[in-house]
Amino acid sequence: MEAKAVAKYVRISPQKVRKIVGAVKGKPAEIGLNILKFMPQKSAGLVEKVLKSAISNADQNLNMDVDTLIIRNILVDQGPTLKRFRARARGRGSRILKRTSHITVIVAEDAV
Repeated sequence: MEAKAVAKYVRISPQKVRKIVGAVKGKPAEIGLNILKFMPQKSAGLVEKVLKSAISNADQNLNMDVDTLIIRNILVDQGPTLKRFRARARGRGSRILKRTSHITVIVAEDAV
């Protein structure tokens, strides 16, 4: 049985979040939380928050044992992009793309 949590429209580029995901995918949930806690990146804190939510969902809604949970998968999809303009030389403007992410964490009980 699997439990999941989703954070949508997070104001960080998906590329930056995907760098973090490989470090915790497939590991036990407690170890994954410890790894994310000590990473200096902003995206580590965001993924940690979603992982805690997925663990809580597994505990409360599906009555799973929290100690046996593993991180089955973490998906990072691109959300809508906010388009902004910045003034440049000679009366021109350049476009700034502020990207957003959808972060999905899936946890499951270990089949041991």
